[in-house]
Amino acid sequence: GRKIIVDTYGGMARHGGGAFNVDNARTAGTDGSGDAGWKAVAQRAGTNDGKTIDLTRPWKRMEISESIREELGDEVLSDDKELFKKADSLGIDHKGIRGKVITEIFECIFEERLINPTFVYGYPLDVSPLARKNEENPEITDRFELYIFGREIANAFSELNDPIDQKERFEKQIELKNKGEEETHEMDQDYVTALEHGMPPTAGEGIGIDRLVMLFTNSPSIREVIFFPHLRP
Repeated sequence: GRKIIVDTYGGMARHGGGAFNVDNARTAGTDGSGDAGWKAVAQRAGTNDGKTIDLTRPWKRMEISESIREELGDEVLSDDKELFKKADSLGIDHKGIRGKVITEIFECIFEERLINPTFVYGYPLDVSPLARKNEENPEITDRFELYIFGREIANAFSELNDPIDQKERFEKQIELKNKGEEETHEMDQDYVTALEHGMPPTAGEGIGIDRLVMLFTNSPSIREVIFFPHLRP
């Protein structure tokens, strides 16, 4: 999945033009596989302070909890009191939801640093109600997001196809909504029933085309790249 994304974005950067000045030099084995790879260095200017985005493979990967642990120490993740205290100091409205706190602390600290393409993974269950649990760590899901220039460009995950687990996740989302959390999923009994009939292993990726166009056209606002900006609030 990640390789498809790398190849797709690399191709668009090489041929897209716009605000990018791309050096399409061929290299060997830059993806670590021994196959012929490619190197593209994209230069940004103007509204983005002339920062450079390096598209050389392999792209960086960051696990959310490990990144927080390296930045803030073990005690923040091992003690909910310390975790919520840190969230409060960063101005995060967390409603006492551990997974939301972990995700938003990561975004608050690291998001602006993710200039070069970076795969972020290890998203907690609380913020990934439709994603499959990770087999090695059931507290997180098989989900990743791609960041470039401090913006989320893509979101991908393995679909949850266990109807019992999915129903429990929806019920948990209702509990979170009752706590005041706004970004939650409603109970979808029709979807649970469909899962009971069976769904094969499935995965998908959503690309933020508008953010991608912002990146390639050096646009500071999303209103500049959508067809009908007056429809945006």
